[in-house]
Amino acid sequence: MFSNLNSPRPPGEYSELSPEIERQYYSMDNPLLPLFPFIVGIFKMVVLPVLGQLADEYGRKPLLLLTVSTSIVPFALLAIKESKEFVYVYYVTRTLSFIMSQGSIFCISVAYVADVVENSKRAAVFSWITGLFSASHVLGNILARFLPEEYIFEVSIALLVFCPVYITLFLTETVTPTTRQNQGLPIFNKALKVVQERYNSMRHALTIVLSSPILKSISLVSFFYELGMSGISSVLLYYLKSAFGFNKNQFSEILMMVGIGSIVSQLIVLPLVNPLVGEKVILCTALVASIIYALLYGLAWASWVCDEINVPYLSASFGVIYVLVKPSTYAIISKAASSTDQGKAQGFVGGVQSFASLLSPLAMSPLTSWFLSSTAPFNCKGFSIVCASICMVASLFCALMLKPEATLNADSRENIESIEAPLLS
Repeated sequence: MFSNLNSPRPPGEYSELSPEIERQYYSMDNPLLPLFPFIVGIFKMVVLPVLGQLADEYGRKPLLLLTVSTSIVPFALLAIKESKEFVYVYYVTRTLSFIMSQGSIFCISVAYVADVVENSKRAAVFSWITGLFSASHVLGNILARFLPEEYIFEVSIALLVFCPVYITLFLTETVTPTTRQNQGLPIFNKALKVVQERYNSMRHALTIVLSSPILKSISLVSFFYELGMSGISSVLLYYLKSAFGFNKNQFSEILMMVGIGSIVSQLIVLPLVNPLVGEKVILCTALVASIIYALLYGLAWASWVCDEINVPYLSASFGVIYVLVKPSTYAIISKAASSTDQGKAQGFVGGVQSFASLLSPLAMSPLTSWFLSSTAPFNCKGFSIVCASICMVASLFCALMLKPEATLNADSRENIESIEAPLLS
């Protein structure tokens, strides 16, 4: 929560950066702006699974310390000076920070929870984690609005430093680190050994997913959902501005409304409902809400819609429900993976999501621009968002095929171990 509190957002999203920094950044011929999501997406596809594997092998605590600590340096630079050069360095270090921390903190945290919480209670705990994350977004935006500009980054750094300090003092390691057997090797051989170990571990993670029908299905669910949702997120502000004349303040109102509602749904609703209906029902319900969300946005421009201005607000309200996709997905993955493979499974699915979030904007951005222009082949301003809803329909179809009650049994573990024995030897 504290690593997210009061953190400015990356380029391309609604930003809470100070006006001076935004002026410095956007006035420059900045090659990082269009490349930022592309660079982060490419590296995250590899980094997320690797960090998940390392968390299984060397412990959750050191990996959490590493990923959380990477967020401190970028803001420390801006706290020192807000010049053109420092803004450049900020976005370089912020890119590296996003590669290391975005998504990986969740994966490792979820793996840690799986170590200490029994199966039946994990969904509620995961929902609390994501709910606190939503709360930190809301509180961060409030702090950024009311704090004097000169204190924003100082407060951010103080909150960010609190995270590694708390982890160091209060978090107990739950994994026995793997004993390293290549200490006496020459540097070249040691590097070669490390590469070989990562390759074998990648194969291990892939085998774990492919040998489990649940993990295969939830990977497809996550891929199609992220393909649609990340595409919508990448063009939504541009679409609302072009089709409805929305400004940043109205967009911020929508984000605030969804943020507050999602806190309630994640902290209260899911923990109460999950014991009654299970993760699959919650996941499918959330996916249906995401489909309605996309269709309402995609068709809100049409003249036959009752109120074109208020429909975007109605659509955004479904975010209170579809936000439950994440915690229910974490719970299903956690139940399907063995205790020694939590990081690998969560990291692999996280890598799949990163691949989808990389692909989607490449198609959504030009498609949205085309249908908002005068050269569109037919009049449907929200056509790209309607297309994104098809991805969510595919995700729902895959979710309906899930059988989460078929948890990993002893025979399944033995089969996986027998498959993996040649890989790890």
